Amino acid sequence: MSHPAPPRPPGVPPARRTELPPVHGALICVAAPCLVISPEHGQLTGRGIDGIYRAGRRLLSRCVLRVAGREPVAVQGRSLGADRAAFTATVRTGAEPSPDPDVGVERLRHADGTERITLRSFSARPVRLQVEMLLGTDLAELAAVAAGRAGPEVPAAVHAAGLRWSTGEAQAVAVAQPPPDDAVASAGLLRWQLELAPGESRTIELRTTHDRTARAPAGRVANPLADARAEGDDPRAEAWFRTSVQDLGALLLRDPGHPGDAFAAAGAPWRLGLAPAESLWTARMALPLGTGLAAATLRILARHQSGGRGPDAGKIPGPLRGAGPQLPPGCTGTEATLAFPVVLAEARLWGMPEEEVARLLPAAEGCLDWLRGALGQDGFLADPDPGPRRCETQAHAHRAALLGAGLLDGCGRPGADEWRQWAAALRERFRAEFWIDGPDGGRPAAALHPDGRPLPRLTSAAAHLLDTGLLGGGRLAPGLLDRAGTEQLARLLGAPAMDSGWGLRSMAAREPGHNPFGHRSGAVRAYDSAVAVSGLAQAGFGKEAASLLRGLLDAAESFGYRLPEMFAAEQRTTGSAPLPHPAACRPAAVAAAAGIQALTALAGIRPDAPAGTVALSPLPGTPLGALRFSGLRVSGEPFTVRISRLGLGMVEEAADALQLGG
Repeated sequence: MSHPAPPRPPGVPPARRTELPPVHGALICVAAPCLVISPEHGQLTGRGIDGIYRAGRRLLSRCVLRVAGREPVAVQGRSLGADRAAFTATVRTGAEPSPDPDVGVERLRHADGTERITLRSFSARPVRLQVEMLLGTDLAELAAVAAGRAGPEVPAAVHAAGLRWSTGEAQAVAVAQPPPDDAVASAGLLRWQLELAPGESRTIELRTTHDRTARAPAGRVANPLADARAEGDDPRAEAWFRTSVQDLGALLLRDPGHPGDAFAAAGAPWRLGLAPAESLWTARMALPLGTGLAAATLRILARHQSGGRGPDAGKIPGPLRGAGPQLPPGCTGTEATLAFPVVLAEARLWGMPEEEVARLLPAAEGCLDWLRGALGQDGFLADPDPGPRRCETQAHAHRAALLGAGLLDGCGRPGADEWRQWAAALRERFRAEFWIDGPDGGRPAAALHPDGRPLPRLTSAAAHLLDTGLLGGGRLAPGLLDRAGTEQLARLLGAPAMDSGWGLRSMAAREPGHNPFGHRSGAVRAYDSAVAVSGLAQAGFGKEAASLLRGLLDAAESFGYRLPEMFAAEQRTTGSAPLPHPAACRPAAVAAAAGIQALTALAGIRPDAPAGTVALSPLPGTPLGALRFSGLRVSGEPFTVRISRLGLGMVEEAADALQLGG
């Protein structure tokens, strides 16, 4: 989220950091690259960040509806899905002596820039209405809008059945159907004279696009995950799973140079583009829904991989990301490079075709080669170099080594034994240098400073120590912690200092500098919480996993099942609720995928497609009751699994060649 500033000359005061405008109260519709940000009342006033966007440019900033000379009274704004929102309002025309509204207004707004405005008469006599729409735009880039540098509105011109705005580098067209009775370019005004019989409805459709012909936007990616379903005793699980799948589909973007490949954009509205680490983790969490997204994301990032023979050879570039007040920004490129062989290895187990694996294997080997060269003399990986040795970075490196070794073995490539030996040595070093003993049982350090001093903060980054990764045959990779350390970490993550009742805090409540709104110092991050749920479940700590899962589900319900990437949470009490973070992306790819990972962790699916087996390890205690997943995919074929109220896993549908393992 943040980037380091260049050094300041002496005596020059620090520049004020740009503050993102709050969007937590907005209704966001997204069908990447299309985006609409609306206030709850539905009127786009030309102020703030609200508007209709395409590919990062605002096509319409003002869309104010007036009926009978007044703005309708807003009654409700609600989301109808990832790409649609509805706004209900009423108008009292004065045709009836009653104080009751006599005209209802329903606005259905779609992310692609289409809006359908339906007016319905509640009057007992015919009503004549003047309907006006005041339109305008600045054609500004989203980044300029967010920074408060949008500029003035662009003059409009009458165009066919609507208006057009144009500058030297951009244009927007708004076309109405039926055509307006009057169009005034100088005022950005479209006007209709309508007559409604009792109970009659009339609809006006407004389509806004960047094309003179006002065609519907092309190039949308069909959601390859849409067939997946969850159903069970707790209907909220079905709603959360369905919304997560819809949001992931809405965030899919095509690679401009290779439009056959699509990736999950990081989030709306601020990061509607490629973020290598987030896109890879999203693809990994969505593997139960199929390997197509993972394959496309890996191909895209393989094309971005650094070549040559320098110190960055084999690394996937990525920007710096803020790590809170305790640590300097970390490199998302490091995270993505370590994630690449992990995602490829697990995608192979879920059934990625071997020919696809073979094409991507050289890029994975390049990532491992980079890791070998980037290690410090102490055997740890700094992030960035020189810099702290973060605990989660060591976990990512350890996982990459072990799963990379399995990948090399499975593909008949050399080097697997070397990586297993290195991982074993890293485990010994980590347990000796990262573990901080204490009267409460101790804890892992959040990081080691370059001089070897530990940073004794308990943060959600420690959850990644439990995310060991899948090996073949239903086995899990060993973790960096021994059994005693794993038990202690599970106890810490399950205690109220970390488990807020709504998910996992990013820093324990009693740590110095804790801030419930801090994106790395206390706020709940959906991704880290899901990692903790699945990691705890795999390690056998069902009670702690179930508590975090139920908290996340309750939080999802309070956010309409569209979890933001982070949110604030004081300790849960009766009647309390999680609080939105003003700057959080919503929807966000990792938050949407977190719903998929957290729920499918209940089934404990461990596939090995090359061996033709799949194992189930359901979470004991069935915290959500009976649950059935359908539309999943293993070995490229539909896969359906049911978890009974007794915690028994049953495969209902699978590829013919797939056998249930132990």
